[in-house]
Parts: sequence; structure tokens; C-alpha cells
Amino acid sequence: MIISSLGFAAGKNPAFSGPDFTGVYQCTGSDTHEGSYKGKVTIKLKKEHSQAQYGSYDFLLEVPGFGKYPGHMAANGLNAAIYFALENQSTHDFGTGIAQFTKNAKGQWQFHKFYYEPQFKGGNSGFEDCVKQ
Repeated sequence: MIISSLGFAAGKNPAFSGPDFTGVYQCTGSDTHEGSYKGKVTIKLKKEHSQAQYGSYDFLLEVPGFGKYPGHMAANGLNAAIYFALENQSTHDFGTGIAQFTKNAKGQWQFHKFYYEPQFKGGNSGFEDCVKQ
């Protein structure tokens, strides 16, 4: 049996045991170029591509007046990396975010995300705070 550097046997992935962030989240954001905005994020676990504490997800951000930003998310425990891209790529509105998940006082998942867009309007960044509904 071959063991990888992560301790997993080759060909055998341990079952997903991390937190499941699947759901719809309401978000408020602050963008360097666009200012404040509100949006909705839908996250869906891809269990067949998840293992141990590592989760794979479909990710969709919808922002009224801007459009839909489909993407994907890779999580390690409560930390996640997120790629997103506006469906209409003419403005080069795409980027990568890093998010920290926690539970609020009501027991709902929430996340705080910082993102960077290297090509949107000469470079851009911002923050989002989202709460699962």
C-alpha cells in the first residue's frame, strides 16, 4: 500500500468529515471600485470530490445590477478558497477569495471573505460578510 504525504492510502479516500456549508447566504459587501452592495451566495457540497476535512463545493454569487458569478470553493475545516467569475467576461470581473466560516449566536453558518480581482478595472479587492438563511 502506498501512503501519500497526507497519510491517505493511494486509491482510497477517507469519507468527508468536515463541516457542510451547503445553503443560501445573504451577503453585504464592500468593493474598492463599486462600493457597497448586497448579494446572495449559494453553496453546494460536492461530496464525491470531498474527503476527510477537505470539502469541494459549487459556488454561485448573485449581485443585483451586476449579474451571476459562478465558481467553486475548496475548504479545509473552517477556511475556504473561492474562485468566482462574472458570466459576461467582457469586463474581466473574476477573482479569488479567502473565507473564514463561523457560527453566529443563532447557530447559523456565516463567513467573512476577502477577495482579489487582478484584471477588473486595473485590479480590485473587497470584503463580503454572508449569513446562511
